[in-house]
Amino acid sequence: MEFLVDILLLSDSTLRVAGPLILAALAGLCAERAGIVDIGLEGKMLAAAFAAASAASVTASPWAGLLAGIVASVLLSLLHGYVSINQRGNQIVSGMAINIMVAGLAPTLANAWFSRGGQTPLLPSEARFTEITLPFADAISGVPLLGAIYSDLLSGHSLLTYVAFVAVPTVGWILYKTRFGLRLRAVGENPEAVDTAGISVTLLRYQAMIIAGILCGISGSALSTALGAGFIRDMSAGKGFLALAAMIFGKWKPVPTLLACLLFAFVDALQGRLQGVALPLVGEIPVQFTIMLPYVLTVIILAGFVGKMEAPKASGIPYEKDR
Repeated sequence: MEFLVDILLLSDSTLRVAGPLILAALAGLCAERAGIVDIGLEGKMLAAAFAAASAASVTASPWAGLLAGIVASVLLSLLHGYVSINQRGNQIVSGMAINIMVAGLAPTLANAWFSRGGQTPLLPSEARFTEITLPFADAISGVPLLGAIYSDLLSGHSLLTYVAFVAVPTVGWILYKTRFGLRLRAVGENPEAVDTAGISVTLLRYQAMIIAGILCGISGSALSTALGAGFIRDMSAGKGFLALAAMIFGKWKPVPTLLACLLFAFVDALQGRLQGVALPLVGEIPVQFTIMLPYVLTVIILAGFVGKMEAPKASGIPYEKDR
């Protein structure tokens, strides 16, 4: 029975950790499907986390925080779009510049505005997206197994966690069942053909960057107003890069990307539970080794288990219209 409880708690932690990863991975997926490599997911998540925590702290409203996080992320996406689309700049350099800029700017602004060593004030419960109890969760909690799964595993997450899982079929439907999605995928494969059909490649790629900015904004906002209670320096902790790895592992498809995010989130949740635990014949594992588990898994998967990767053919290639 104790083993089942441990599995349930680990699964619950996995779902919580997976939310921001899923949203960021879908953001990268939408951008790359349109032909834009978005290495700046990490920076946009961090900017959104800072903006959301700052706005929620001032207004005492999580919705104001979410809006601020989305706006900050979309502005950075548009900046990346301008460099990549209009100026035909190096997309990798642009994304890394955003990551570096935000990593220094966010704690600097936090220190200037709140004088708390680069952090925002702790958010009260009314300024956060707190846990939601699903209908009948309390009533069926006593039912063996199914009650525990529904009331303890599926219920009790924040609104933004549920949004993350709903976003997967939504993005899949947009990409594969709508005219806009067909055009978006086409512009990432053959922008010349899209341009020949009289459709603006520039507009489509900017629309993709806005969608990516919105998703990244929700992801970053979840870090500081749902999973956490404020902004701290480098609180994204490489999740933007894990999201990129999950997107590649998922072959640029929504559902496989979701499964990859759940795998990374499971390992992340596992390393949290392994800290301070003494294993037979091994003893207590140093914290540094448990923390690096998700990133070691990322390297192993990308190096040996992904197989042949077929990224969108025009991904990372600036489009220049023939005169």
